[in-house]
Amino acid sequence: MVSKILALPRATKRFISVATDFVLLSLAIWAAFALRYESFSWWPNDRQFMVSAVTVLVTIGAFVKLGLYRAVIRYLSEYAFLAILLGVGFSSVSLIVFGFLLQAPVPRSVPVIYGAFAFILVAGTRFAVRALVRSRGDKVKDPVLIVGAGPKGMQLASALAQGVEYRPVGFISMVESNHRSLIGNLPVFSMDHIEKAVRQLDAARVLLALEESSPINRKELMKVLEGLSVPVQTVPSMSELVAGQARINDIRDLEIEDLLGRDPVRPDTATVSQSLYGKSVMVTGAGGSIGSELCRQIIRHKPRALVLFEQSEFSLYSIERELQSINQIEGLDVSLHAVLGSVTHRRRCETLMRAFGVQAVYHAAAYKHVPLVEHNVIEGIQNNVFGTWHTAEAAIAAGVERFVLISTDKAVRPTNVMGASKRLAELVLQGLAQRQGKTVFSMVRFGNVLGSSGSVVPLFRDQIRDGGPITVTHPDIIRYFMTIPEASQLVLQAGSMGLGGEVFVLDMGEPVKIADLARKMIHLMGLEEKTEDNPNGDIGIIYTGLRPGEKLYEELLIGDDPQGTAHPRILMAREVSLEWGEVENLLGKFAKASQTFDCASVIELLKEARTGYSPNGEMADLVWCKGGQRMDADGGGNVIRLS
Repeated sequence: MVSKILALPRATKRFISVATDFVLLSLAIWAAFALRYESFSWWPNDRQFMVSAVTVLVTIGAFVKLGLYRAVIRYLSEYAFLAILLGVGFSSVSLIVFGFLLQAPVPRSVPVIYGAFAFILVAGTRFAVRALVRSRGDKVKDPVLIVGAGPKGMQLASALAQGVEYRPVGFISMVESNHRSLIGNLPVFSMDHIEKAVRQLDAARVLLALEESSPINRKELMKVLEGLSVPVQTVPSMSELVAGQARINDIRDLEIEDLLGRDPVRPDTATVSQSLYGKSVMVTGAGGSIGSELCRQIIRHKPRALVLFEQSEFSLYSIERELQSINQIEGLDVSLHAVLGSVTHRRRCETLMRAFGVQAVYHAAAYKHVPLVEHNVIEGIQNNVFGTWHTAEAAIAAGVERFVLISTDKAVRPTNVMGASKRLAELVLQGLAQRQGKTVFSMVRFGNVLGSSGSVVPLFRDQIRDGGPITVTHPDIIRYFMTIPEASQLVLQAGSMGLGGEVFVLDMGEPVKIADLARKMIHLMGLEEKTEDNPNGDIGIIYTGLRPGEKLYEELLIGDDPQGTAHPRILMAREVSLEWGEVENLLGKFAKASQTFDCASVIELLKEARTGYSPNGEMADLVWCKGGQRMDADGGGNVIRLS
């Protein structure tokens, strides 16, 4: 019956509301007179009947004017309560006025009694119907427990109560004074009793709504949440809410920083702003994971111009559109320039640097996927080494003040071509820093970036959603991790601190075992790991073996004597470098080997160069291993054809 009424057209439901109010108001007037005369057999005379009818009609008109019939019962708010109160008050006064004008006997107590009855009947029926409708809807909504009873948590609870997917059933508060109390008619529990709360309230999932300033030990929190038998999810950050990028009830999987279980690195914004404000800044690889986040952060420091340099048309289009939106919404008034091109084209780089008066370059353009570079050796060298060299030389020629290279922990004692190419790129910049003093070169080295293209977290999430198994290369493989925003902040911080030739690294705490990260994600999604001891589990983990060029652990420093900096989480190392003459000689040899697509010579040169390169497997270049080493060349060493 209720379902049929709810399915009626809006106009029909409004007519039913008006007719119901007409009956209820008439009943309230009769009850007021009957109670006053102490007779349930009371019946109005002609004048009293006319006064009653006019009062009811006027009241209906007042309700219409106050918008009461436009309100949807399901989402009835405090405004409807106020509208009813005002309408009933007006109705009581109308009863007095019409009684006087029509000379009808209306005792002084009747309008008061009538007002009370009318409010109880009109408001009571509406809120009773709302409760009925919501209770029917709540039966199909997932009960959720909210961790965080601050403004963010309360806002989330309110939004979910109005939605159709989730029903808040309680809070977990970090504030001791809130425990064993009610907030918004929902019980509040302490973190120590979260398992009890999940069982008692039959919560289907747990939602994190922590304030960004909340002093909480994330590692301990994740340890507690990991032991629950329900999925754990989170809501957008306050910055996303303020920027209009998300709504409070946009439920999503745990943020990467939550999975890491540590506090993110906070930059010295004053120093960074000083190095960027009013400057012309260029980002290479602007459409990539790191490059795009760099652009998002740089633009908020209000540079004079931001040049986006990218060889992928779609990636460039996407980041430009996003930055234009940020620029407009936040009123930053930054001049944006989207430029297509490759970092391997030196003249292109120099021309655009001169054209836009570039003062700072953040070099994020690189091939970074270890197996792919291992399978495409020459292209990896061309992009990572020669791309860095050509861009750096262009920066010197164009009078750029600062040049920051985004490097990697895989450049330390590398076992793969990607890491060796990045270490060689560092040596190129260190050599250029010694050769001249006009452009300040610095390098930023960090671990794996979670959430970037090719990172394990998105891969594991997809594998879990597909029903598993999760693929891990080795049970003992460990990695240092950081988030994309952290990595970008470190780059900007280093760009403002460099004096010439330094390698900056982040103190990232303890490394994370990849297999443990996979298990954590399984548990936090409310699932169980399938093992020999638990064959009925949901998601299994299989080990596929180390990939070409991959090693069990990564390092951040070649030496053992890092120096501190003005930032407590950033270290500096002046590592072994080469004179520019030696670097230039190496580059000539690499150029010759690359021209003839001689992968074997490239690998030998990487071993001979002071990169620390020590491959842990055989040559894996796809073309070379398929017979690409058989080639003819003319006298100048230029490739004519493959045999």
